Amino acid sequence: MSTGLVCSAKGCRATATWAHLWNNPRLHTPERRKVWLACDEHRVSLGEFLSVRGFLKETVPAAEIPADAG
Repeated sequence: MSTGLVCSAKGCRATATWAHLWNNPRLHTPERRKVWLACDEHRVSLGEFLSVRGFLKETVPAAEIPADAG
């Protein structure tokens, strides 16, 4: 069953099963959480991209994205 959530990786159209919650401290308040969606294949690469920049806060299953994230 499709959730309608699509992976954020460039060119990927797979169903997202993970959500990377992040923020850029130069642009967002500390409590703000932006969301990048990831399929199983791109979970690690998208997470590493955010992590090396110090942006990644948490990774959760796509079904558990907090209501106030976005």
